[in-house]
Amino acid sequence: MEITVLAFGIARDIFGGNSIQIQVDGATTGNLKAILEQQYPRLKELASYMIAVNDEYAPDNRTINISDEIAIIPPVSGG
Repeated sequence: MEITVLAFGIARDIFGGNSIQIQVDGATTGNLKAILEQQYPRLKELASYMIAVNDEYAPDNRTINISDEIAIIPPVSGG
């Protein structure tokens, strides 16, 4: 299935835009991370990042459905 992955913060720079289309089959968020890090190796350089599914942070074993909204949330700093 093809899903849209939204990008925020530094992830926009890594993806080259606000979102990307990516092909995944039987995906979990853990599988998606592996695919994204293979296609966008700079993601591995981040201290950490989270995947959100339908506006909630998702564990690596969360199943992804075609209707889900997926977002990459990079680390944020504050002060």
